[in-house]
Amino acid sequence: MTKRSFGPRTLLYPHPDLIIGTYNASGRPNAMVAAWGGICSSQPPSVAVSVQKTRQTYENLVERREFTISIPSVDYVKEADYFGIVSGRDEDKFAVTGLTPVKSDLVNAPYVGEFPVVLECRLLQTVEIGVHTQFIGEILDVKVDENVLGEDGKPDIEKIRPFAYDSMRQEYYGFGKVLAKAFSVGKEIKK
Repeated sequence: MTKRSFGPRTLLYPHPDLIIGTYNASGRPNAMVAAWGGICSSQPPSVAVSVQKTRQTYENLVERREFTISIPSVDYVKEADYFGIVSGRDEDKFAVTGLTPVKSDLVNAPYVGEFPVVLECRLLQTVEIGVHTQFIGEILDVKVDENVLGEDGKPDIEKIRPFAYDSMRQEYYGFGKVLAKAFSVGKEIKK
């Protein structure tokens, strides 16, 4: 199969849709959508998000050194997108969207009450990468709404209904059904 070159781009499938929650200098809750992020360490459990220095969230992260990541369901794609369109310097995003800022139990940061999954994080380190700074946070706790847990007591992706971002088309996509069991289906190849 012939492959077409698209040159160096921020292309990866899928990009997660992560909502970074912080407080500004005066204590007002802020939320920003970030697609440049993901799990970056198993021990300690850590997540990385990249934020441009021009963003209000950048200032908040540098000052407060604590944050949350809320994972929205498809029911909130419009609100999540809004969090990426408007600056927290100009508007109270929670007030405009009608979503609820909830103060984290473990860190000095808000999360989005209506979103089913929340990671509470304390900043471990930063890495300067071009126009972005990568903020690496240790995950102190993961909170999950009980109504999105499966019969086994674990979070169920089909109930959480997260979505992903396609940076090439600038569109959001949902997820489908289970394809196979991880660390198992590949054993069928092994003889």
